[in-house]
Amino acid sequence: MEKRLDRSDSKNRKKNTFGKKNVFGGIFKKAAVLALTGCMVFGLAACGGKSSSKNTADDDTLVVGFDQNFPPFGYKDDDGNFTGFDLEMAKAAAKKMGMKVKYQPVDWDAKDMELDAGTVDCLWNGFTINGREKQYTWTDPYMDNSQVVVVRKDSGIKDLSGLAGKTVEVQKESSAESALNDDDHKDLKASFKDMLTVADYNTAMMDLEQGSVDAIAMDIFVAKDQIKGKEDTFQILDDQISTEQYAVGFKKGNTKLRDKVENAMKELVKDGTFEKLSQKYFGTNVCILQAD
Repeated sequence: MEKRLDRSDSKNRKKNTFGKKNVFGGIFKKAAVLALTGCMVFGLAACGGKSSSKNTADDDTLVVGFDQNFPPFGYKDDDGNFTGFDLEMAKAAAKKMGMKVKYQPVDWDAKDMELDAGTVDCLWNGFTINGREKQYTWTDPYMDNSQVVVVRKDSGIKDLSGLAGKTVEVQKESSAESALNDDDHKDLKASFKDMLTVADYNTAMMDLEQGSVDAIAMDIFVAKDQIKGKEDTFQILDDQISTEQYAVGFKKGNTKLRDKVENAMKELVKDGTFEKLSQKYFGTNVCILQAD
């Protein structure tokens, strides 16, 4: 903190010492300005600049950004531990690379900020490539996905045309939101009474159960997980909004870490780990990644 000069003390200085003190004072001021400038530059680099120590293949910890309310890809289990298909894949890949893994929950609508700031090294959580091809550096896709609609069984909604005049909910910044905002689906969206956004699909399912909304658009594997054990209450429409693919996303240009992770993923395909985890979470092998 800069000290304030005591003006009353300055006035009481003797005139015969003014010249001497002014010389030394000038030297002191110049030194102080240089020091302050150096501190400001350092501070800006440390606080305002983006860290170059993150998002590299040289760190010993892979920090994975994910949505903790996106089962079965990333979520908290009954013991409060982070788990899920993508998180277990990330842990296995990190082990192949000789790295530790750290799971970092992020607000999905703030994922780009987290990635740019270096808070996370990658986004690995049912992350759709389609429509985002130029925004990130991607691994090869590892599984197919589609956007579907969940409704209450007693809603009378049988297909996408039945959504006319209905309130549809999507997760903010999700692939479902992107798909419905696409020109290919402008007529479908225009038929809705309203399209609302919500922070996560757990909240969306509560809204649907309470009748606050009529339908939810979401990833098919998330939809299957959300209605598991509740098939008497909810159903997934047969009509699909869109099809897409999942991959791991990195900060644009970070090919070094991308290559390292992708090679590790291909090793998981070769040794059967991918299929084992796939069977555990989906009951089938969803892998589309080709091992070299």
